Amino acid sequence: MKSGGLPAACLLLSLALYADDWPGPQVCERFSPSRQFMVRVVPGSNWGETFGFKGAAKGPFAKAEWYRQDQSRSYVFLREISLVNPVAPVEFFVMDSGHLITFDNWHNVGYGKVAVFYGADGAVMRSYALVDLFTPHEMSQFTKSESSIWWHKGMTPPRDGQQLLLKGQKNFCITTGIKDRDIDFELDTGRYVFRKAGYCGPY
Repeated sequence: MKSGGLPAACLLLSLALYADDWPGPQVCERFSPSRQFMVRVVPGSNWGETFGFKGAAKGPFAKAEWYRQDQSRSYVFLREISLVNPVAPVEFFVMDSGHLITFDNWHNVGYGKVAVFYGADGAVMRSYALVDLFTPHEMSQFTKSESSIWWHKGMTPPRDGQQLLLKGQKNFCITTGIKDRDIDFELDTGRYVFRKAGYCGPY
């Protein structure tokens, strides 16, 4: 997958280009909308847990480091956790509540846990694999490449046309291309509802 100049561990979900040319994952940071929180994701090296790397060495999973802005506007380290991603998430977001949301796995879009919601304390609140969201028939309709199952067409800004994850935003849609299976996630809880095709609108 071509990164379009973005760090490889932080590829935007809309850049699903149905190829298998993946640059190496990199350390990447995301800020919450108010910039109160910052989370740094450090790639892991657990290649043996990644689809297509059978027999490869197993190492640590990706890690996430939480930081919070103090009164001097410096970021103070809070905690570090292991993510469920063997190497790195493709994309992640941080909320003003300190919650972290990760999507997909590096080099393995559609495999493993495709959406994981972490609380501000770093604990997993909810996680979803494709089988939790779609029937086998629906999953058979997704385009596959050597490394990935391209199950979505990207995230959609709120219906008022604002950008993703502005202060106060509580949910977003993922367009899947499957009838009645666009997914409207609640960011702070990980709960979701299915929407009819077209609800999310064009990315």
